[in-house]
This record gives sequence, structure tokens and C-alpha cells, in this order.
Amino acid sequence: MSTDDFFSSASKELDRKESLIHERQKSSFRLGVLISGSGSNLQALIDAIEDYQLPGVEIALVVSNKADAYGLQRANKADAYGLQRALKHRLPAIYLPWNQRNVGAQFIAPKSEMSESESRLTTLLHLFQVDLIVLAGWMRILSAAFLEQFPQRVINIHPALLPDDGTGSTFTTRNGTQIPAFRGLHAVQQALDAGIKITGSCVHFVTPEVDAGPVICREEVAIEEGDTGERLHERLKVVEHRLIVEAVRRCKSVK
Repeated sequence: MSTDDFFSSASKELDRKESLIHERQKSSFRLGVLISGSGSNLQALIDAIEDYQLPGVEIALVVSNKADAYGLQRANKADAYGLQRALKHRLPAIYLPWNQRNVGAQFIAPKSEMSESESRLTTLLHLFQVDLIVLAGWMRILSAAFLEQFPQRVINIHPALLPDDGTGSTFTTRNGTQIPAFRGLHAVQQALDAGIKITGSCVHFVTPEVDAGPVICREEVAIEEGDTGERLHERLKVVEHRLIVEAVRRCKSVK
């Protein structure tokens, strides 16, 4: 490549990136990302936005219900957590203490009225003008009253395959195999215990019934011989990072 060709190509690439940056700045599609743990799916969204895979999308707010979540907490050398993901990328990040009565209540029907924590969360999401709420490892049940404030605007990542409409007890894979639709906190281990050969992950809209909302996108993952919960979960995580980006892209396209 000649010097002139090199500079011409570089100039075009700069123009392209400037155009994409300008488009992103004009965007009004704003995400509120809720986390409880390491924030790896938050990082997947951050990377996709910074790599221009999600033009017109920005993260308006990150909320964690744990002060020591990797997504928010700057840890000391003795901790298992690292540098804050959100603040490292100059994103608004807030620690919101949560009512402990919801902890691990995956099969308890959500309350008909919003808790104080949910009321505070609602205020924050409206204040930051959030268009889509992404539950990226959020480990708290959201009440029907909260979800009514954001109809078809809350999505969740689930490490199992659910039917298209989210309801029903089985899912049919691409090869025609019918497998259980695992729900709740222990879906990965349930898949291993059931002895099935295929599982996967999906992103779905959140409804008052746990893990029962319409599916936005999904991907199948083979269960390998000798898989442990940890090994399978790590492979599912890789898939989830792709799916959450695709789900946001689809939600933006139908806004």
C-alpha cells in the first residue's frame, strides 16, 4: 500500500468513527443496567457500545444492590473484586441497598405493591430517562407493580432455553429433542441433573411470573461429557455476552 493510499484509508476510517460517535451522541435509546454480581454482561454491553456494535445506544445508569459487586466496587488487594467496571468507563453508577425479603425468592410470587427499594429504583430510572432496563445478573425479584411502570421495557438473561412465549414446561431444540424448560436460580445444575445433552441461554422480557416472559433471542449450547456446573456456566456466559447485545439491538429496532 502506498503512503497516499494509507493516509486515504486512515482518513476514511477516522471519518467513519467520527460519524458513528456523532450518531451515538444523538441517541435517545438509553439503558439502565441492574447488576448484583461481577458485571460481566455489563462489560459485554460496554464493549459493544465502545466498538460501535450498538450505534445509537448508551448506558445511562448502572445500579447494583451489592456494594461489593465487581461492577461497582473498587476492591483492596485482599478482595476478590477488581476495578469498577462502570466508573472505569465513566458511567453513572449507584449502589442501591435492597430489601432482603426478596433474596433468593425465585419461586415466591412478587408483591402486589412496590417496596421502598423499588420505589427508589423507579425514581432513578425515570430521572435518568431510561428506555430499556437490562437485568444483567440482577438477583432480586421485581414486583408486578414495578413492572407495570415499565411495560415491555425490562429484559433478563436466563441460563436455560425457554419457549417463545415464555410459558410451558418444555422446549424443543433445533434437532427436535424435547427438554424441560428450567427456571429459577439453579437452571444450570438442573440441566446437568436431568442428563440432557443440550441446554442454552436466552434473553426474555420480564413478567411477574419468574422466567416466563416472551423470548427475544436464544442460543443452544451442548452439554459435554464430564461437565460440571462451573464449566457449563462458563460456556453459557460466553453465549450470554453475545445474546444480551443482540437483545438490546432488537429492542432498539422496535422502539
